[in-house]
Amino acid sequence: MLLRVRPFPSFPPLSTSFHRRRYSVSAQVTTASSPTTPPQPTTPLVKTALFIPPGVAEEDVSMEMVLPGSNIVLGPYAGDAKVKSVEFVKSSAKAKDCPRDPIRRPEFAVLGRSNVGKSSLINSLVRKKDVALTSKKPGKTQLINHFLINKSWYLVDLPGYGFAHAPRSAKTDWSAFTKGYFLNRDSLVSALLLIDSSVPPQQIDLDCANWLGRNNIGFTFVFTKCDKVRATKGKRSDDNLKKFQDMISNYYKEPPPWIMTSSVTGLGRDDLLLHMSQLRNYWDQEDI
Repeated sequence: MLLRVRPFPSFPPLSTSFHRRRYSVSAQVTTASSPTTPPQPTTPLVKTALFIPPGVAEEDVSMEMVLPGSNIVLGPYAGDAKVKSVEFVKSSAKAKDCPRDPIRRPEFAVLGRSNVGKSSLINSLVRKKDVALTSKKPGKTQLINHFLINKSWYLVDLPGYGFAHAPRSAKTDWSAFTKGYFLNRDSLVSALLLIDSSVPPQQIDLDCANWLGRNNIGFTFVFTKCDKVRATKGKRSDDNLKKFQDMISNYYKEPPPWIMTSSVTGLGRDDLLLHMSQLRNYWDQEDI
């Protein structure tokens, strides 16, 4: 089902000042200069609404601070983003069974529609082929899987949603315990909501984003498969990405962060880790 511009589900536009308990965001929207008008030196060359992290004044933002293929400004909390070690910790069938870390190491939850490339992205981030199992059968991941990165923070692989061939009861159970995870993890820094850029915008993805927003859970849109070209019409994946962004801008007062990635080419991998590092480091400071 394609995303409908109008009508939209009956809830008001959401603010993205919802990064759970730990940080807030602000945004700036400027219009592109006309071809005949040179840009003013005091105005950042910004053509899209930006995610401005803590520690950055809006008036100080310039395009050099924006991560490539994203709307994310890099701020002073960005730090060491290298993945040096990864360790599988636990698979949990219920949210209440997820590991309880006595030192409350921060977590990033990875979720998205089945077959969005979730396992491939996780493997790309940690640069290991089989950390998260990939499958040609969407919907295979049915557990909450915790991976400890650098012995200091977690990547959490959540079950995919929206797999058409899964039993209705299974889809309901996955949804219930995934929501239970989000509502009960005090160590959650942010969700990484994966969006397949090789297909047109999907209503189910926007429904998921709005559920996260309504429940005050911060997230980043991670566009996957950005290396692909639609064979049928020859359109690039960024056409779909732009459509999705246009939809989002109609309903959000401030922009969620977003970034383009490809597990095939490595596009966006290092920059996504930098973004995660600044969120994580700010969370760590606020948690002291």
